[in-house]
Amino acid sequence: MSAAAALGTTLRTAAGPLDEKTTHLIQLAAAAAMQSEGSVCSHTRRALEVGASPEEISHTLLLLITTIGFPQAMAALSWSQEVVEKKSKKSRK
Repeated sequence: MSAAAALGTTLRTAAGPLDEKTTHLIQLAAAAAMQSEGSVCSHTRRALEVGASPEEISHTLLLLITTIGFPQAMAALSWSQEVVEKKSKKSRK
């Protein structure tokens, strides 16, 4: 597991021209396409941590409507919005 985590970090930070925020948004889209609620939540949190706005996250998922279908995109959007709302509530405290 640690080798896989290290590979992911290396690919996101040192292996190419995409910034870390963009890489997390791409991974978020892939998680949504796989219909993995846990991965969508994880990549939403990670994207927020590296500076993605809630609007960028929502737009990323809305772009998937024509690719993965409306129901799957809306499910991912709802999972993601739960994470954004929880983070927002924590930051207000």
